Amino acid sequence: MPSPLEVGRFIVAETAAGELLRHLAYTLARVAAAFVIAMAIGTAIGIAMGRSQLIDLFGDSWLIVLLNTPALVITVLAYVWFGLNEAAAIGAVALNKIPNVAVTMREGTRALDPKLDEVAEVYRMSALDRLRHVVLPQLGSYLAASARSGLALIWKVVLLVELLGRSNGVGYAIHLHFQNFDVTAILGYSVAFAAVMLVIEYALVQPVERHASRWRIRHA
Repeated sequence: MPSPLEVGRFIVAETAAGELLRHLAYTLARVAAAFVIAMAIGTAIGIAMGRSQLIDLFGDSWLIVLLNTPALVITVLAYVWFGLNEAAAIGAVALNKIPNVAVTMREGTRALDPKLDEVAEVYRMSALDRLRHVVLPQLGSYLAASARSGLALIWKVVLLVELLGRSNGVGYAIHLHFQNFDVTAILGYSVAFAAVMLVIEYALVQPVERHASRWRIRHA
């Protein structure tokens, strides 16, 4: 077990050499792409299922299957079917997160205030205006919750995807050093990765969550 000082020296050396930043950049790019795709598709599916009993009846079984399918299975199938490429990697990560977002947004849609829908009908608001001014503001806290849990899951799946089929990224670097039994390097990349996650959590996710929930505090 290396000392914290040894791990710190490794992080500094890898940063100076550019390797740590390079692998972190690839991982963050995959996380961002998969996150945007999963949030967009999952939110659309969740709102549709929450609004329509027919769509909910059709999609509920698929959600259950995807929620209980291991990330390893989805990742391996994506690589087998589509090849060891970037699209398959990002798609596998997004597919692991979409069901979670859909479930959260479905429950949020079911909790919408029907009186606000009646107001929108009285004022003859268009579907786009109703979505923008009535639906999405009420779903802000649910979106923030989906984003937070989504990042926590996507971080883990991205490392798995990189370990199995990419030639760069933090997951690949950890796997490479694991083959050499280099515990210092494994801990160094893990600590750097955790530090980036903490920065994103406190500098981005939590402020967005507070902003999305501000209207609830004002009306409490």
